[in-house]
Amino acid sequence: MSVKSTRESARAAGGRNGPDAKRAEHAAGIAALDPALIRNVALVGHSGAGKTMLIEALLAANGMITRKGSIADGSTVSDSDPAAVHQQRSVTLSLVPLMVDDMKVNLLDTPGYPDFIGELRAGLRASDAALFVVSAVDGIDATTTALWAECAQMLLPRAVVITRMDHPRANYDAALAACQKAFGDGVLPLCVPVWTEGAATGLLGLLSREVTDYSSGDASPEVRPAAPEDLAAAAGARGALIEGIIAESEDETLMDRYLEGEDIDTAVLTADLETAVAQGSFFPVLPTSAVTGLGTAELLDVLVRAFPAPPERSLPDLTGLDGEPAASLACDPTGPLAAEVVRTSNDPFLGRICLVRVFSGTLREDSPVHVGGHGLADRGHQDHDTDERVTHIYSPLGASLRPVPYCVAGDICTLAKIGSAETGDTISARESPLLLATWEMPEPLLPVAVAADSRSDEDALARSLGRTAAGDPTLRVERNAETHQLVLWCMGEAHADVVLDRLREQGVKLHTVDVVTPLRETFVGPAAGHGRHVKQSGGHGQYAVCDIDVEPLARGGGFEFVDKTVGGVIPGTFIPSIEKGVRAQMERGVSAGFPVVDLRVTLVGGKAHSVDSSDAAFQAAGSLALREAAAAGKIQLLEPVSSVSITVADEHVGTVMSDLSGRRGRLTGTTSSGEGLTEISAEVPDQELLRYAVELRALTAGTGRFRRQYLRHEPVPPNFSPS
Repeated sequence: MSVKSTRESARAAGGRNGPDAKRAEHAAGIAALDPALIRNVALVGHSGAGKTMLIEALLAANGMITRKGSIADGSTVSDSDPAAVHQQRSVTLSLVPLMVDDMKVNLLDTPGYPDFIGELRAGLRASDAALFVVSAVDGIDATTTALWAECAQMLLPRAVVITRMDHPRANYDAALAACQKAFGDGVLPLCVPVWTEGAATGLLGLLSREVTDYSSGDASPEVRPAAPEDLAAAAGARGALIEGIIAESEDETLMDRYLEGEDIDTAVLTADLETAVAQGSFFPVLPTSAVTGLGTAELLDVLVRAFPAPPERSLPDLTGLDGEPAASLACDPTGPLAAEVVRTSNDPFLGRICLVRVFSGTLREDSPVHVGGHGLADRGHQDHDTDERVTHIYSPLGASLRPVPYCVAGDICTLAKIGSAETGDTISARESPLLLATWEMPEPLLPVAVAADSRSDEDALARSLGRTAAGDPTLRVERNAETHQLVLWCMGEAHADVVLDRLREQGVKLHTVDVVTPLRETFVGPAAGHGRHVKQSGGHGQYAVCDIDVEPLARGGGFEFVDKTVGGVIPGTFIPSIEKGVRAQMERGVSAGFPVVDLRVTLVGGKAHSVDSSDAAFQAAGSLALREAAAAGKIQLLEPVSSVSITVADEHVGTVMSDLSGRRGRLTGTTSSGEGLTEISAEVPDQELLRYAVELRALTAGTGRFRRQYLRHEPVPPNFSPS
């Protein structure tokens, strides 16, 4: 049976009735049987647009909960993470499944704050459609507009809901106009609000010409024919909708028939609408309110009838463990197993918990699987392959885990006690392991240096960081070899706060310290050094004397050691010892404790003792000679400089370039990237980039992004502070 026919038969079959039955099923977990009866939908939009509360309203309308939760008191289903409760906004990806008739709808609540874009990207990876949530009070921000373009590149079907229609400052017309301006053609309303004394109490279906009345507040709103005056007011919107649907129809005769005055059958228009939405060429708009329930019935209908089922979407590319392309798979429960870990978290009782999207095959309890992670080394996750056994499968509802016996292709579930799994890993059959192509993740660019409160906390910090980094591919952990600092590279301040809170929740005692820029030292001009290490304390003593000349090399010249001694004043066996001592002192630094670079050291003389000279003594003498040369000469500090590429909207170019000048940046070029964007290239000292991830966002209303790459070290300016 085709996906379309399965969809029609599911609607005709009716399904489970009554909230009590749905709650009873929900308590036991929801396991789908047929991929065609699954919808995976990611809710996306800026922070505060109302995604979490919209899910609460849908759960209440569907009978899954009896009372809607509150963000203020941390009682919503999808924001169960302690960090989300603390920050009063979504910080993690959360799965909320519900049954609509016989359809299982997996709602993926994604964070709207830019710091948590990793969770957003994971939600898009696990979904087959995106629901853009736009506030009727606040409108659209530039980040949401950019996200729409990103989803368009992914060919992801989309719809728009305008939320908070109950708010006194709600402006539906302005919000709709903003959506059409930002998202382009094909964004048209399916319904328009019906107003009673200034409040939106119902929705008029533009195709059905019926009004769904939500004024009673009941879970089942009343449906009645629209009043003539309402139909007249909505005539323009109805005409635009019909023309938009016909433009996407495969029936080329419809437009001519419509223009000739024929009243096109509603069933024909509805079928063409559903097809266009599933294909991602038409984007319906619905007004909603989480407080009054406005639009929940219409939205559930769109989720089930218009959004595509998993078999209608293509699967990510597959390879074998050797990187060779593997045969393509279909969304078939009987096919080879191919699933992906889209999120991991840690539970003190259940251990590592993995949110998994199954693309092919079926996950079953007590089945052996292969867990593989390749191609994530740039995120700090080294390649790994492990055989595990699936012990427990759950259908999550926020923080609650409801057991299910299996998870078929197209569905999303949670696995517990898969100890080796990390976000981005592929779960496949043990006998035929596969790898799914990884999804793109942004580079974390905000460094936060941390230190354990005591030596006894260092081991706990290392263990907790390993668990935290395994579940967060946007977190990079670096132990800087030059500054000896433990640096957490984060997406922004809010992301850093969540990471630190999670570490402390695991019992780690730590504190943040200033990030030290990894400077280097070099000699400005020639210098000479005399190293004398002589000690007598009874028995064998220590005797080593060496004389060196030091001269700087060109930037990037490295290190050269030249032996110009004559007459065997220093035995040949001790020459390498002097070089070893010089190198060790270069690593430790000679002025401010930073490594010395770009240096030629010439050994010109020295003395040795037939009994007291040793390898250790000449290492010490070489180290002393370099320190004396540094004291006699002049040392220059060098700071790292990075090549930076910044992409900003055209209206922010002047502001960003002016800011770069204040950061000692050197502009190297600008390039138009199209679609109103400009890429600015510059060379900027790393010291000026420590908080640039946060400050660029403030300069560009959250839309600017940048990349950086180490370029070289350059002399620091006067009065420079290394921290």
